[in-house]
Amino acid sequence: MEFRPFDIKCYTKLFQQFEFLFEPELINEICKNGTLKIYKADEEIIDIGMPITHMPLVISGSLKVMTEDKEGDELLLYYIEWGDTCAVTLNSCTKKAKSAIRVITETEAEILFVPIEKMDEWMIKYKSWRVYVLDSFNTRLNEMVAAFDNIVFNNMEKRLEKYIRDKAWVTKSAILNLSHQDIANDLYSSRVVVSRLMKKLEKNNIIRQQRNKVVVIEFEEPDKPT
Repeated sequence: MEFRPFDIKCYTKLFQQFEFLFEPELINEICKNGTLKIYKADEEIIDIGMPITHMPLVISGSLKVMTEDKEGDELLLYYIEWGDTCAVTLNSCTKKAKSAIRVITETEAEILFVPIEKMDEWMIKYKSWRVYVLDSFNTRLNEMVAAFDNIVFNNMEKRLEKYIRDKAWVTKSAILNLSHQDIANDLYSSRVVVSRLMKKLEKNNIIRQQRNKVVVIEFEEPDKPT
C-alpha cells in the first residue's frame, strides 16, 4: 500500500472537519503519524486475510464493508462515511489479526491511515479517542445486527428497497450506477429475483430504471433532469 505524507492543506482540512471530535493535541498526533491515500470509486482498500497494520479513517467519500462465505459469495454488512472508521478493522488492530472483511470504496474517497501501534497509546492518552473508538464499535455493531435482522426477518422486496434507499443516502445521489447483477451480489441473491423485484419497485414509483442505472425518485431534486 502506497501512502502520501500529510501536507499543510491536509492538516487544515482534518482540523476543520474533526475539531468537534478530537482535541487539538490529538489532531496534531494524527497528522504527524497518519498517512493519506486517495481512491477512486470501486477500489479495494482492505481484503479478507490481509494483515492489518493501519486503521482507516474516512476523510471524505464513502466505503462499503463486505463479508464472504466459504463459497466466496459476498454479503454487504454496512457503509462507512466521513468521520467513520471500520469497527471490524479496529478489532483486528487490537488483536493484531488478519482482516475478516473486505472494504471497497463506494465513491471517490480520501482515507487517512493511522498505524495500529498508536491505538493503545491514544486510548490511554486521549479521552476523545476512547469515546470515538467505543462509539465506532457500538455504531457498527448495531448496523451489523440490523443487517442480519434485515436478512432474517424481511422479505427480499423490503431488503431491496432498503438497500436502494441506503445507497442513495450514502452516495448523496438519486442516480445509482448499478446493474441488477451488482445488486444481486450485494444482497446475496440472484439477478433474476432482483430484476423481477426492481420492476415492482418501478411500478410502485419508488425507482426509475435506465441502462445500468437506477433513479431513486424520493431523492431527486425538483425539476432536475436525470
